[in-house]
Order: sequence, then C-alpha cells, then structure tokens
Amino acid sequence: MGYLIVIFSYLLILIVVGLILSKKSVKNSDDFTVAGRRLPFIVLVGTLLATWCGGGGITGSANFIYSYGPFAGIIHFLGPPLGIIVLYWVAGKVRQTTTYTIPELFEQKYGPEARIIASVCIIIAYAGIVSSQFMAAGRIIALTTNVDQTLATVLAAVGIILLTVSGGMVTVAYTDAIGAFVMVGGFLVAVPMLLGQVNLPGGIIANLPEGKNSFTAGLSGIQLLGYMLPSFFLILGDQNLMQRFSSAKDSNEAKKSNIGMFVAELVVIVTTIMIVTAGIFLIPNAAAPDTIIFQLAMNFLPFAFGALLMAACISFVVTTADSFLLSASTNLTYDIWARFIKKDATDSDKLKFIRIVVVVLGILAFIMGMYFPSILSIQMYSYTMYGAAITPALLCALFYKKVTKAGGISGIITGGVLTILWDAILKSPMNIRSALISVPLAFIVIFVVSACTQPKASVQKAV
Repeated sequence: MGYLIVIFSYLLILIVVGLILSKKSVKNSDDFTVAGRRLPFIVLVGTLLATWCGGGGITGSANFIYSYGPFAGIIHFLGPPLGIIVLYWVAGKVRQTTTYTIPELFEQKYGPEARIIASVCIIIAYAGIVSSQFMAAGRIIALTTNVDQTLATVLAAVGIILLTVSGGMVTVAYTDAIGAFVMVGGFLVAVPMLLGQVNLPGGIIANLPEGKNSFTAGLSGIQLLGYMLPSFFLILGDQNLMQRFSSAKDSNEAKKSNIGMFVAELVVIVTTIMIVTAGIFLIPNAAAPDTIIFQLAMNFLPFAFGALLMAACISFVVTTADSFLLSASTNLTYDIWARFIKKDATDSDKLKFIRIVVVVLGILAFIMGMYFPSILSIQMYSYTMYGAAITPALLCALFYKKVTKAGGISGIITGGVLTILWDAILKSPMNIRSALISVPLAFIVIFVVSACTQPKASVQKAV
C-alpha cells in the first residue's frame, strides 16, 4: 500500500502542476500544441528525454534484456543514440519550418493527399504506443495493489488522459522535465544498491547464464536488427520530438537540446541494462519479465529507495503516454478536422476540439491494447509503423531535393501497408521484424518513383 500511496501522490502532483500551468500559460491553440515556441533549454532537454524514454523501455525492453542478456540489450538499445546523432542536423531544419505537425510539413512538399495519409499512419502508430504506456502503468498499479490488471489499466488511462487534457504541451513539457529528473535520479540510486546484492565470484559478467552471455544470445543478425532498427527509424522522424524542437526559442536552442538529450539517453540506457542484469541473478525465474524492474524495486530495495524507483518508472510511463496522446490528437485536429472538415475553425474551436480528441483517442488506445499479447509486441509494431511510413518521406522532404510528390506519397503508403501486412496479417514470418522489409522498400520506392516523375525541365537539363 505504501508504494501505491507514493505513486498516486506523484501523479497527483503532476496533475496539480498541470492545472496550474494550464491556467497561467495556455491562452490559445499555439500554447497548447507547441508551448508558444518558448520552452527554455533545461525544460526542452527534460521533455525530449522523458518523451522518448517511456513504458516500453522499462517493460518491453526490460523483458528483452532479461530474456537475452545485457550484451544483446546493448544491440537492442543502439537505435536511439545513433538516431539522436542524426537528429542533430534534423532538429534545426524542423525548427525553421514552424509547422505544428509532420503531415503539415508533408503537405508543403507532397500535397494535401500526403497530409491525410501521413496523419492516418501517425494516429495508428501513436495509438499503439499510448496503448503500451497504459499497459505498463497498469502493470505497476496491479503489482502494487493486487487489483485486477484491466481495472488497473483503466485507472492509469484515466489519469494520463486527464493530465494531457489539462494543459497540452505546456503541461506536458514541464511535467516531463520533472519526470526526467525523477527518472534519472531513481535509476542512478537503484544501480549500486541492486548490484551490491549480486555477490558472485568472478563478477556478474563471468556468471551470466548460457544464452545470455553473448551479443547474439542465440538470435540471428537479422533478428537482432529487427529489434534495433524500429527505434532508430522512429526517433529519426518522431513527430513528438519534432514538436518539441518546434517549441524551442530558435534553431540553435533546438540543436543544443538534442545534445543534452543524447547524454541523458546514454545514462538511462546504461542504468536500465545494469538494473535488469541484476534482476537476472536476483530473480532468476521471473514469471513476468515485463515487470522485472518493478519486482526489484519492491523486493530488493528499502522502501524509500524502492518507492523512488517506482516513481521513476511511473515517470517513464506517464510522460511518454501524454506526449504521444497529445501528438496524435494534434494530427487529427490540425491535419484532418481543421484542414479539410471545418476550415473556418477559430482558435477557440481548435482548442476545444483537440481536448475532445485526446479523450477519444485515449479510449481507442486502451481498446487497441487488448489485441496484442505483450507490451514488447505492440511496442515493435508501433515503432515500425511510424518509422516505415513517416521517417523515409520526412528525411527525403528535408534533405533530398529531387523527391517528388508522387515519390513521397508512394513511400508513405508502401511503408504503412507493408508494416500492417507483415506484422498484423502475416505475423512476422521467420521471426523477422517488418522494419527490415518495410523501411528499405519505402526508401527504394521514394527514389525510384521520384526518378520516374521528375519534371520535364529537370529531365531535359540533366540530359
């Protein structure tokens, strides 16, 4: 019960802070969606980190590390740091566009059809990510209260939706920053305390069980890439991160915040791997690897430190869930409703509509989670759906001058359809993740179709 009190107290603090910020700072839809484009550096770094490091990392990815070991875990986690390095050049360009959403940017490059198609793909992908966060939060509540898993997930979903509705990006960004500090602090405190309890001759690495003591852990290179690439391609084009770069004061501030995110992300990755590795020895036969970090917090740490780690875990979940929920709601509001249905919508209309959409999409995300067997499965599907449908077209829009409208639209459709076909219909044949199929083909289609649809003047000039 003590852990439950700490968790709900933390959530209550976030909601109160959100309501205060909403009342003081949210005056229009620009404030709600991009915080008036005035977020300071430290808040920007905090919200970038908290947005990316979510419930998937402490449940789905923790499951992977526990099942395959820390070395394979390093491969699994390579995607985000590599993606953040590339993002350094992307961040400034995104801030210069002053758009609210990725589909809005797509319309400028590929036309209104691309905006609609991209919006649908993003909403589907982000609903899946929000669903995984609801499930992760539900696991924490169920573990600390012994209540039914479904009821716990409902309670988590209601709290997250309320926080998002309260103040949009202003609320999300500042509560994210709070969560990021709690998150990093909790994990840094937990590592030495947990590793200190694993007293083995020769050290932890030398005593890793068979199958968990190598970089491959029995997986093929293709299978390992299938676990690593989805997060790499997601982070390269993640609208959540792009909206935060757009919330910066200027392009230089956006680039600087990306560096801060890189350093903080490395800290989170290293501490997560170390904590779960300790769990391999302290809980050798865990029945639910998704909850290994929560089990360690409750059973192997003093209450004060265990409660801090649990608060850090809920920080991971809540900050990511509200960010993706807000982002998907922004798509539906700006890219579909206000753009094509109610073109004369006032700023007040948009603000009211986006809050309604947050609730509706939150309910849909909860329902979506009932159709996936695990958090890791929905995490991989959602990451790939976004990374294949959006990232290739986005990178080409920003850096490939010869990309055409037909090429961009073809790439978006190819990435989205192939991901659904491979994962949802064919059920990942040969245990190969769809990212290895859909992302490369999306790029190929963009290049080939663009080459075939170049304006005649450009073709004649080239000849």
